[in-house]
Amino acid sequence: QVQLVESGGGLVQPGGSLRLSCAASGFTFSAYTMFWYRQAPGKERELVAFIRKITGSTVYANSVKGRFTISRDNAENTVTLQMNNLKPEDTAVYYCKGGPLDDYWGQGTQVTVGT
Repeated sequence: QVQLVESGGGLVQPGGSLRLSCAASGFTFSAYTMFWYRQAPGKERELVAFIRKITGSTVYANSVKGRFTISRDNAENTVTLQMNNLKPEDTAVYYCKGGPLDDYWGQGTQVTVGT
């Protein structure tokens, strides 16, 4: 059974850091490119970053480039998003995505950046 379980969200001050993790199960993790998305209230879901399945190369949205780092551990079936120098506009629910089921999403993890 495919599962994606996000964790690590919370409340942080502007300029702070947070590390999000996603535990995947129920599919061959190493065979899939993995993505992080986020969605703020009233806004469309947007792509934050992805990491490719074979090369491990990474791509970032311009809004997070230089601040966020996506990584994966195929032995542990996890994908991570390290977020530094957080800004209020980073506030959103963050979701990981990938695997064989296009319509499947986990519950996400809430990130709130504010004072």
